[in-house]
Amino acid sequence: MTEDDAPRPYGTPRTPRVTVRGEARIEADPETARIYVTVSARGTDRRTALDDLTRRNTQAINLIKSYGEAIDTLETGTLSISPELTRHGRGERVRAYHGNVQLNVTLTDFTALGELTSRLADQELTRVEGPWWALRPDSPVHARARRQAVREAVQRAREYAEALDTELGALLELADTGTGIGRPARAGFAGQRVAYSAAATTELAADAEPIDLEPVRQTVHAQVEASFTIDPPTLR
Repeated sequence: MTEDDAPRPYGTPRTPRVTVRGEARIEADPETARIYVTVSARGTDRRTALDDLTRRNTQAINLIKSYGEAIDTLETGTLSISPELTRHGRGERVRAYHGNVQLNVTLTDFTALGELTSRLADQELTRVEGPWWALRPDSPVHARARRQAVREAVQRAREYAEALDTELGALLELADTGTGIGRPARAGFAGQRVAYSAAATTELAADAEPIDLEPVRQTVHAQVEASFTIDPPTLR
Protein backbone atom coordinates (compact mmCIF):
# COMPACT_ATOMS: atom_id res chain seq x y z
CA MET A 1 0.00 0.00 0.00
CA THR A 2 1.41 3.38 -1.00
CA GLU A 3 1.15 6.55 1.02
CA ASP A 4 -1.63 7.79 -1.26
CA ASP A 5 -3.64 4.62 -0.65
CA ALA A 6 -3.43 4.81 3.16
CA PRO A 7 -6.72 5.77 4.87
CA ARG A 8 -6.90 9.45 5.75
CA PRO A 9 -9.60 11.33 7.66
CA TYR A 10 -9.71 14.11 5.09
CA GLY A 11 -9.63 12.07 1.87
CA THR A 12 -7.28 12.36 -1.08
CA PRO A 13 -7.62 13.22 -4.78
CA ARG A 14 -7.69 9.49 -5.52
CA THR A 15 -10.26 8.77 -2.81
CA PRO A 16 -12.33 11.90 -2.22
CA ARG A 17 -14.43 12.02 0.90
CA VAL A 18 -17.85 13.57 1.48
CA THR A 19 -19.27 14.16 4.96
CA VAL A 20 -22.94 14.90 5.46
CA ARG A 21 -25.49 15.23 8.22
CA GLY A 22 -28.78 13.38 8.35
CA GLU A 23 -31.70 14.50 10.50
CA ALA A 24 -35.18 13.25 11.29
CA ARG A 25 -38.09 14.59 13.27
CA ILE A 26 -41.04 12.34 14.02
CA GLU A 27 -44.21 13.26 15.88
CA ALA A 28 -45.88 10.55 17.93
CA ASP A 29 -48.52 10.19 20.60
CA PRO A 30 -47.14 9.99 24.16
CA GLU A 31 -46.92 6.59 25.83
CA THR A 32 -46.79 7.62 29.49
CA ALA A 33 -48.05 10.42 31.72
CA ARG A 34 -46.47 11.25 35.07
CA ILE A 35 -48.15 13.08 37.94
CA TYR A 36 -46.80 14.16 41.32
CA VAL A 37 -49.04 13.77 44.35
CA THR A 38 -48.16 15.63 47.56
CA VAL A 39 -50.00 14.60 50.71
CA SER A 40 -49.74 17.01 53.64
CA ALA A 41 -50.60 17.20 57.33
CA ARG A 42 -50.38 19.95 59.94
CA GLY A 43 -51.04 19.94 63.67
CA THR A 44 -49.94 21.42 66.94
CA ASP A 45 -49.10 17.96 68.21
CA ARG A 46 -46.27 16.06 66.52
CA ARG A 47 -47.84 12.63 66.93
CA THR A 48 -51.18 13.79 65.57
CA ALA A 49 -49.56 15.38 62.51
CA LEU A 50 -47.59 12.20 61.83
CA ASP A 51 -50.64 9.96 62.24
CA ASP A 52 -52.69 12.16 59.89
CA LEU A 53 -49.90 12.11 57.31
CA THR A 54 -49.62 8.32 57.52
CA ARG A 55 -53.36 7.89 57.09
CA ARG A 56 -53.62 10.23 54.11
CA ASN A 57 -50.58 8.69 52.46
CA THR A 58 -52.13 5.22 52.84
CA GLN A 59 -55.41 6.44 51.36
CA ALA A 60 -53.65 7.94 48.36
CA ILE A 61 -51.56 4.82 47.73
CA ASN A 62 -54.60 2.52 48.00
CA LEU A 63 -56.54 4.70 45.58
CA ILE A 64 -53.69 4.71 43.06
CA LYS A 65 -53.18 0.94 43.32
CA SER A 66 -56.90 0.36 42.72
CA TYR A 67 -56.34 1.33 39.06
CA GLY A 68 -54.31 -1.82 38.52
CA GLU A 69 -52.60 -2.13 35.13
CA ALA A 70 -53.25 1.52 34.28
CA ILE A 71 -50.43 2.34 36.73
CA ASP A 72 -46.96 1.78 35.30
CA THR A 73 -44.94 2.89 38.34
CA LEU A 74 -45.72 4.14 41.85
CA GLU A 75 -42.81 5.53 43.86
CA THR A 76 -42.44 7.49 47.06
CA GLY A 77 -40.39 10.59 46.38
CA THR A 78 -39.64 12.88 49.31
CA LEU A 79 -40.82 12.70 52.93
CA SER A 80 -40.50 15.62 55.33
CA ILE A 81 -41.60 16.28 58.91
CA SER A 82 -40.63 19.69 60.23
CA PRO A 83 -41.53 21.89 63.21
CA GLU A 84 -42.71 25.48 62.82
CA LEU A 85 -41.30 27.74 65.52
CA THR A 86 -43.12 30.76 66.93
CA ARG A 87 -42.00 34.08 65.49
CA HIS A 88 -42.06 35.95 68.76
CA GLY A 89 -40.78 35.23 72.23
CA ARG A 90 -37.62 33.70 73.52
CA GLY A 91 -36.62 30.08 73.24
CA GLU A 92 -37.42 27.42 70.71
CA ARG A 93 -41.17 27.10 71.08
CA VAL A 94 -42.89 24.92 68.49
CA ARG A 95 -46.06 26.38 67.05
CA ALA A 96 -47.01 23.48 64.74
CA TYR A 97 -45.68 20.49 62.87
CA HIS A 98 -45.79 20.12 59.07
CA GLY A 99 -45.51 16.88 57.17
CA ASN A 100 -45.38 16.11 53.44
CA VAL A 101 -45.06 12.96 51.36
CA GLN A 102 -44.62 13.05 47.59
CA LEU A 103 -45.76 10.17 45.39
CA ASN A 104 -44.54 9.86 41.80
CA VAL A 105 -47.08 8.09 39.60
CA THR A 106 -46.67 7.07 35.96
CA LEU A 107 -49.71 5.94 33.98
CA THR A 108 -50.06 4.27 30.60
CA ASP A 109 -53.86 4.44 30.43
CA PHE A 110 -54.83 8.02 29.69
CA THR A 111 -58.52 7.24 30.08
CA ALA A 112 -57.90 6.54 33.77
CA LEU A 113 -55.64 9.59 34.14
CA GLY A 114 -58.38 12.22 34.33
CA GLU A 115 -60.46 10.22 36.79
CA LEU A 116 -57.55 9.37 39.07
CA THR A 117 -56.32 12.96 39.06
CA SER A 118 -59.75 14.24 40.12
CA ARG A 119 -60.15 11.68 42.88
CA LEU A 120 -56.68 12.32 44.27
CA ALA A 121 -57.16 16.08 44.21
CA ASP A 122 -60.43 15.71 46.12
CA GLN A 123 -58.73 14.07 49.10
CA GLU A 124 -57.90 16.10 52.18
CA LEU A 125 -54.75 18.26 52.03
CA THR A 126 -53.59 16.65 48.78
CA ARG A 127 -51.93 18.42 45.88
CA VAL A 128 -51.60 17.00 42.36
CA GLU A 129 -49.25 18.36 39.69
CA GLY A 130 -48.81 17.34 36.09
CA PRO A 131 -49.20 15.61 33.80
CA TRP A 132 -45.80 15.27 32.16
CA TRP A 133 -46.23 13.39 28.87
CA ALA A 134 -43.42 11.25 27.47
CA LEU A 135 -42.37 8.32 25.34
CA ARG A 136 -40.77 5.27 26.88
CA PRO A 137 -36.95 5.18 26.63
CA ASP A 138 -37.19 1.98 24.58
CA SER A 139 -40.03 3.24 22.39
CA PRO A 140 -39.76 2.07 18.76
CA VAL A 141 -40.29 5.70 17.74
CA HIS A 142 -36.67 6.46 18.69
CA ALA A 143 -35.36 3.63 16.48
CA ARG A 144 -37.58 4.78 13.62
CA ALA A 145 -36.18 8.30 13.88
CA ARG A 146 -32.59 7.01 13.85
CA ARG A 147 -33.21 4.88 10.78
CA GLN A 148 -34.79 7.82 9.00
CA ALA A 149 -31.82 10.04 9.88
CA VAL A 150 -29.40 7.47 8.40
CA ARG A 151 -31.43 7.18 5.20
CA GLU A 152 -31.50 10.96 4.91
CA ALA A 153 -27.70 11.10 5.29
CA VAL A 154 -27.19 8.49 2.56
CA GLN A 155 -29.59 10.30 0.24
CA ARG A 156 -27.87 13.63 0.83
CA ALA A 157 -24.43 12.15 0.16
CA ARG A 158 -25.72 10.51 -3.03
CA GLU A 159 -27.09 13.86 -4.22
CA TYR A 160 -23.69 15.48 -3.73
CA ALA A 161 -22.06 12.68 -5.67
CA GLU A 162 -24.57 13.01 -8.48
CA ALA A 163 -23.91 16.76 -8.61
CA LEU A 164 -20.28 15.83 -9.41
CA ASP A 165 -21.33 13.19 -11.99
CA THR A 166 -19.88 10.41 -9.86
CA GLU A 167 -21.04 7.76 -7.38
CA LEU A 168 -20.70 6.91 -3.72
CA GLY A 169 -18.03 4.42 -2.71
CA ALA A 170 -17.69 3.06 0.82
CA LEU A 171 -19.04 4.22 4.16
CA LEU A 172 -16.13 5.43 6.29
CA GLU A 173 -17.82 6.63 9.44
CA LEU A 174 -21.27 6.98 10.98
CA ALA A 175 -21.68 8.99 14.18
CA ASP A 176 -24.76 9.63 16.31
CA THR A 177 -24.65 13.34 17.10
CA GLY A 178 -27.58 13.42 19.47
CA THR A 179 -31.19 12.46 19.95
CA GLY A 180 -33.90 13.96 22.05
CA ILE A 181 -37.43 15.17 22.48
CA GLY A 182 -37.95 18.32 20.48
CA ARG A 183 -41.02 19.53 22.32
CA PRO A 184 -41.52 20.14 26.03
CA ALA A 185 -43.17 17.08 27.54
CA ARG A 186 -45.06 18.92 30.26
CA ALA A 187 -48.55 20.09 29.58
CA GLY A 188 -51.84 20.31 31.35
CA PHE A 189 -55.45 21.33 31.34
CA ALA A 190 -56.29 24.31 29.11
CA GLY A 191 -52.67 24.75 28.15
CA GLN A 192 -51.44 25.15 31.71
CA ARG A 193 -49.82 22.83 34.25
CA VAL A 194 -52.45 21.05 36.30
CA ALA A 195 -52.13 21.86 39.99
CA TYR A 196 -54.91 20.86 42.34
CA SER A 197 -55.10 21.35 46.08
CA ALA A 198 -57.88 19.56 47.93
CA ALA A 199 -59.94 20.92 50.77
CA ALA A 200 -60.50 18.93 53.95
CA THR A 201 -62.63 15.80 53.59
CA THR A 202 -62.54 12.49 55.40
CA GLU A 203 -63.71 10.21 52.58
CA LEU A 204 -62.35 9.14 49.21
CA ALA A 205 -63.94 11.12 46.43
CA ALA A 206 -65.29 8.19 44.44
CA ASP A 207 -67.73 10.43 42.57
CA ALA A 208 -65.29 13.21 41.62
CA GLU A 209 -65.84 14.47 38.09
CA PRO A 210 -63.07 13.25 35.73
CA ILE A 211 -60.94 15.98 34.17
CA ASP A 212 -60.52 16.00 30.40
CA LEU A 213 -56.76 15.98 29.71
CA GLU A 214 -55.51 16.11 26.13
CA PRO A 215 -52.17 14.33 25.52
CA VAL A 216 -49.38 16.41 23.97
CA ARG A 217 -47.77 14.82 20.91
CA GLN A 218 -44.04 14.23 21.27
CA THR A 219 -41.43 15.22 18.70
CA VAL A 220 -38.46 12.88 18.51
CA HIS A 221 -35.29 14.26 16.91
CA ALA A 222 -32.42 12.12 15.63
CA GLN A 223 -29.21 13.35 13.99
CA VAL A 224 -26.22 11.55 12.50
CA GLU A 225 -23.05 12.47 10.63
CA ALA A 226 -21.79 10.13 7.94
CA SER A 227 -18.65 10.09 5.81
CA PHE A 228 -18.36 8.30 2.47
CA THR A 229 -15.76 7.90 -0.21
CA ILE A 230 -16.76 8.83 -3.74
CA ASP A 231 -15.26 7.92 -7.06
CA PRO A 232 -12.91 10.66 -8.28
CA PRO A 233 -15.02 13.05 -10.35
CA THR A 234 -13.99 14.61 -13.59
CA LEU A 235 -14.16 18.32 -12.90
CA ARG A 236 -14.75 20.61 -15.86
